[in-house]
Amino acid sequence: MRTETEIGYDSKIEGEVVVTRVDAALNWFRKNSVWPMPMGLACCAIELMAVGASRFDISRFGSEVMRFSPRQADCMIVAGTVTYKMAGAVRRIWDQMPEPKWCIAMGACASTGGMYRSYAVLQGVDNIVPVDVYVSGCPPRPEAVLDALIKLQNKISTQPVLKELTVFNALKHQTA
Repeated sequence: MRTETEIGYDSKIEGEVVVTRVDAALNWFRKNSVWPMPMGLACCAIELMAVGASRFDISRFGSEVMRFSPRQADCMIVAGTVTYKMAGAVRRIWDQMPEPKWCIAMGACASTGGMYRSYAVLQGVDNIVPVDVYVSGCPPRPEAVLDALIKLQNKISTQPVLKELTVFNALKHQTA
């Protein structure tokens, strides 16, 4: 096995420096610390609870901190049937979450209303909040929820950060 000096790296000369873009660093922080806000409205909530158990271990993705306060969460997981009576509460909680925020629609009922084609059931949570990832199934397996989380992390890692920051835009206009 070769040592560091044989490889050509000397920490005394080169230091502990990492070179990257600001967008890449901020997106890495964001994607590895997604804090879900569970909206367990029906049977899908049981499968959502299983994702946090040791067998599936959502903590591998930095999302083990389920927040029940919307001001501390950045990803709403809508798990189950959304009725019109609950739609206002779901929207209010979504509005209280800070930016940037994301949404996962978990299960057939949250995605499309499921088997309930009635006057009382909202036919998809995307009618009231923007959904980033849909999870199919009735109820979906915990592996499907983890797959949705991975897809959301991939989406987060490609988002432009500096263009969205209002402070950056204000400074940009002052220098122009």
